[in-house]
Amino acid sequence: MTQYMLSVHDDGAATMAAMTPDEMQVVFKAVDAFNAEVRAEGAWVFAGGLQAPTSATTVRVQDGDLLITDGPYSETKEHLGGFWIIDVADLDVALKYAERGSAACRAAVEVRPFQDEPES
Repeated sequence: MTQYMLSVHDDGAATMAAMTPDEMQVVFKAVDAFNAEVRAEGAWVFAGGLQAPTSATTVRVQDGDLLITDGPYSETKEHLGGFWIIDVADLDVALKYAERGSAACRAAVEVRPFQDEPES
């Protein structure tokens, strides 16, 4: 089995920022249903939604100096809105979960495998 991160990318235009409260409730229910399916199918590891990028704090050590900046790392129209960590047989299975997750949250979902742990 391989763990994959299914990351939700929010562009702010077609997703949550542009939705009415009633539309948001429809999405919340769809995501809750998807989450329940992933758990029931045994692929669930962890998932979470993220606050807006404006709530971010960026930490960087450069040349030994600590720099802490309020706000996101970069200025961009898209940002990570949330994610699922799943444990499935292969990329094909992960892509099927991403398709279902994208339909539920109405946003693009990127699929990336975790790096293999180095042998000790």
